[in-house]
Amino acid sequence: MHTIDLAYVGRGLHEELTAYVADQQGYYADEGVHVALHDGCSWSEERLRRVATIGLGRALLSRLTGATPWVALNVNTHRPLFWFLARPGLTSRPGPASLAGRRLAVHAPHTAPGCFTRIVLRRAGLDPDRDLHAVVRPPGDYGMDLRRLRDGRIDAAVVGSTMAPEAIAAEYGWQVLAWMGDHFQIPTVGVAVDPTHLRPDDPAVQAVVRAHRRALQVIHDEPDTTVRYIQAFLGRHTAEEARAHYETFIAPYFTTDGQADLAVGTTAITAVAAELGVPATVTAAEFYRTGTAAPVD
Repeated sequence: MHTIDLAYVGRGLHEELTAYVADQQGYYADEGVHVALHDGCSWSEERLRRVATIGLGRALLSRLTGATPWVALNVNTHRPLFWFLARPGLTSRPGPASLAGRRLAVHAPHTAPGCFTRIVLRRAGLDPDRDLHAVVRPPGDYGMDLRRLRDGRIDAAVVGSTMAPEAIAAEYGWQVLAWMGDHFQIPTVGVAVDPTHLRPDDPAVQAVVRAHRRALQVIHDEPDTTVRYIQAFLGRHTAEEARAHYETFIAPYFTTDGQADLAVGTTAITAVAAELGVPATVTAAEFYRTGTAAPVD
């Protein structure tokens, strides 16, 4: 039995669903690997690079800004699971463009979701530093954002998959201005390693990749099983709300085989590097090495 440390760097279905399915279905054990799953949200880069990580966005930013030689071996989706959730009345312009002059709770610019958000805002014709009021907050479960939306201290928030935002919007009479995945695509969340510390062909790494690819097949082929697992995360939501979330954002967009679309990756790397103000020093083929992983038997 091999052993490996695996860290997630965000919370919610976006980061954790595939690993959770792999664990619950017994795929890690089947593949001969014991996985210690860690919350790496607050870990330093130096600590994180010594383990396998689920967060491909953070890995890409680290490679572009710090030359940490991360490589991604598995990709779960090309559409980030983040949404612009807003109080009613922001309808003067469609989608994110209606945030002009508004107070938006958002991750810091140097984080992956913060960087992605800024790209989406620019594509909507907004300068994220001049055309709205950014309320920067650390990663979390977004509970404080919901409180601030309720009491009017902010007008909108970028929230992740610790909730089903469309159900939250219906509950409070709010609106989902946009799903980030409709405005910016990037091969995201999966399995990445820094070869300085973990070889991509290490048996434990390959076992995790195989287990996650089996989990992706369950997500597509077994809706009832997957919805049951999703409810374990979205405890405040009904089974019907969990299924609607799965059918809208998970089933159509999660990969079946863990492969990255390199054309999407090329466009995304160019956009991320431009937003960060750094050269695009890595190609999609160099970073997304999903075709080199051992296939599922």
